[in-house]
Amino acid sequence: MIAAWARGLARHRAGRLLAALTGIALAVALVAALGSFLTASKATMTQRAVRSVAVDWQVQVQPGADPNSVLSLVGRAPGTRAALPVGFAHTNGFTARVQGSTQTTGPGMALGLPDGYRTRFPDAIRTLSGSATGVLLAQQTASNLHAAPGDTIGIQLPGAAPRQVKVDGVVDLPQADSLFQTVGAPSQSQPTAPPDNVVLLPAAQFASLTRGATGVTTQIHATRDNTRLPSDPAAAYTSVTGAAHNLEARSAGTALVGDNVGAALDSARQDALYAQILFLFLGLPGGVLAAALTVAVASAGGERRRQEQGLLRLRGLRPRQITALAGLEAALIGLLGGLAGLGIAALTGRLAFGTASFGASAGSWSVWYAVAFVLGAAVAAGAVLVPALRDLRAVTVADTRKQEDVRRSRSPWWMRYGLDFALLIGSWLVFRASSANQYALVLAPEGVPSISVSYWAFLGPALLWIGAALLLWRLTLLALAHGRPALARLVRPLTATLAGTTAAVLARRRRPFARSVVLLALAVSFAISTAVFNATYHQQAEVDARLTNGADVTVTEPPGTQVPPTAGNSLKLSGVRHAEPLQHRFAYVGSDLQDLYGVRPDTIAKATSLQDAYFAGGTAHQLMRRLAQRPDNLLVSVETVNDFQLSPGDTLNLRIQDARTKALRTVPFHYAGIAKEFPTAPKDSFFVANASYIAKATGSDAVGAFLLDTGGTNQPQIAGQLRKQLGTRATVTDLTQTRGTVGTSLTSVDLAGLTRIELAFAVLLAAGSGGLVLALGLAERRRTFAIATVLGAQPRHLRGMVLSEALLLAAGGLAGGALIGWALSEMLVKVLTGVFDPPPAALSIPGVYLALTGAAALAAVLAAALNGSRGSHRPAVEELRDL
Repeated sequence: MIAAWARGLARHRAGRLLAALTGIALAVALVAALGSFLTASKATMTQRAVRSVAVDWQVQVQPGADPNSVLSLVGRAPGTRAALPVGFAHTNGFTARVQGSTQTTGPGMALGLPDGYRTRFPDAIRTLSGSATGVLLAQQTASNLHAAPGDTIGIQLPGAAPRQVKVDGVVDLPQADSLFQTVGAPSQSQPTAPPDNVVLLPAAQFASLTRGATGVTTQIHATRDNTRLPSDPAAAYTSVTGAAHNLEARSAGTALVGDNVGAALDSARQDALYAQILFLFLGLPGGVLAAALTVAVASAGGERRRQEQGLLRLRGLRPRQITALAGLEAALIGLLGGLAGLGIAALTGRLAFGTASFGASAGSWSVWYAVAFVLGAAVAAGAVLVPALRDLRAVTVADTRKQEDVRRSRSPWWMRYGLDFALLIGSWLVFRASSANQYALVLAPEGVPSISVSYWAFLGPALLWIGAALLLWRLTLLALAHGRPALARLVRPLTATLAGTTAAVLARRRRPFARSVVLLALAVSFAISTAVFNATYHQQAEVDARLTNGADVTVTEPPGTQVPPTAGNSLKLSGVRHAEPLQHRFAYVGSDLQDLYGVRPDTIAKATSLQDAYFAGGTAHQLMRRLAQRPDNLLVSVETVNDFQLSPGDTLNLRIQDARTKALRTVPFHYAGIAKEFPTAPKDSFFVANASYIAKATGSDAVGAFLLDTGGTNQPQIAGQLRKQLGTRATVTDLTQTRGTVGTSLTSVDLAGLTRIELAFAVLLAAGSGGLVLALGLAERRRTFAIATVLGAQPRHLRGMVLSEALLLAAGGLAGGALIGWALSEMLVKVLTGVFDPPPAALSIPGVYLALTGAAALAAVLAAALNGSRGSHRPAVEELRDL
């Protein structure tokens, strides 16, 4: 019997089975793909964090301790691959006599590097010119001294006579911030910037020069074996910090560990949590939607199943046998749909990432594939088997011969109790709380192994999604139940004399129609929210890179050099449209030292992008105009306004160094607005003023940087030409280079990989939600069309009925989906503010993708309608005989 039933399903219900299989396959594929991608992303974050560190451990030898004993202790520590001692000595300054003039710098640092240091730590030092060994000057120091390889410089050490050394090369220190950290100090106590003046010496020469000098310390630099770290950044962080604490405990107070790899993993573990949040926010709704599609597909044939079940009961089958037949259908759908979904997931991974595992380990991706398969089987059972069991208990044989709308006359329970309104109100309340000031979705205290996520913030978007769907369901039911005259007028152009009949049919079948509208709207809203979030994220990543670099190409002059604005003319190479000078000074407000940027208000926007979101108290254009109209106007940070209780127009006295006397001079400004962000400026406090006013007050128009506009093209090439032209006299950075350095490890694994999967499935879900359910609903109504034909309906009338239903479904689903998607996008971007840096001023709308999604959904609906109308052309007698 079971075999005969299976053959009958395959022969006569193939369409229904294939549609349900499609829903299961999409759900399984989406969960398997996103889960595997998430696991691979976390592993990539860990690997990137480890690779980004040049020196894994900087172990500070404490005063009075024996450096050799600490070196031996570090070398014996489990996981240590190599350990070398590095000398650190504070200097009072450096001098150089070049081309008849003597240059002098302020305090700095001298380092003593042992043989083999650059081999063991290849990323710590980058050679710019001259030899890679010997006495090496940092680029900034060489610029300050106007020194080059072959020149002789003097090193002034405290407690020792000046020493002369010959420069062998000029180098860059890519990780100077960590190299010159205060080991053991909290982040807020670390130096705000590394020293400008640094010389690197061979260990033997360093020992000779610093003999008798004070302020000399030793660090042990170690490289660790990080190949066996856990793939999850949080677990890897716990492992490396535990090893560092173990060493400090065994050193008995003789050593402090500067755990650079732990600091990198500390940041990566927060990014990993955000990736997990994005998976839940953006991926979970897709899986739920695919499951809902399967349920809708199964329920489209629910009436026929109940009739078949009633016939089987009349023929004497016991409930256990009927349950076995329903279980067979559920098993076929779950097994075949699950296997198809795993195949789709593997194909997606192969096409998008080059491997079916999405880059995850064999154990990780196989677990996710198994979880997805089990979920698919559960959805199949819930869509087919559970309704069959419910009908066996609650529906009599006589009831199975009634139409569904006859059996159900009351409104759904959620409509009677107003659940949709309650959910929307709850969503608004949660959103207000989770988007409040100082709210942190992810809390990862520095140095604390545990991290936490405020998962209750997920309730806001989740309640909005469900509540809006139920509200759309309510509105659709009300419109169909009470708007028959209006419906008849709408469909009359397509149905002619059958307009009233069509309206009556829609009103009678309003529940399945409303379900189809809501399902299509949810699919469209999923596509919109995912696409808008992805586009907005990439927009803000570009904004962050441009803020950090300043412009397409930026030429930064060494501090203290007197470079006039006219020097920008020499930077206008082929492809450079504009060169904008930007002053960079420092100013005291009270005892607080802040960066001061002098701009030319009329031309600054020609080289860089100034968004209104960067400012408060006016738009970008308005505030630049204020600086131009009144040169002593000043833009300050929010912190400064709060700390000094400023009001617009207040006088603010800044102390700025006078270029002529080198003394601090009090210069009055007037508070005119707030600058929250500014190109090349730090993230905390800074000032923006009129460059001409600063030059007049300080006696110098020296430029700190030139912002070059290249029209967004050929940035690396132009930057390369400028580096050759300027040598070590200035630092040249381009936007392409900055994009790779400012992004977090979340962007390093490419958020587009996550959204690429979701966007592809969103199109399929939108098309399936619109087309599959409508096609199955029309197939189940072949008897209605056959009877209408017997009663004299023409094919064009029937085609008009089908097209009218399809167009109403598409219009309601697309319009409702657009509204839900817009609201959901606004909420998602606000709740996930921590992912964006800086927060967006407006959403980015990917018009092409959204048009493609809408077209795919509309095409699927129309294709289903045309296919249904072709089925209505069969002779009515044949159709009724088959039914």
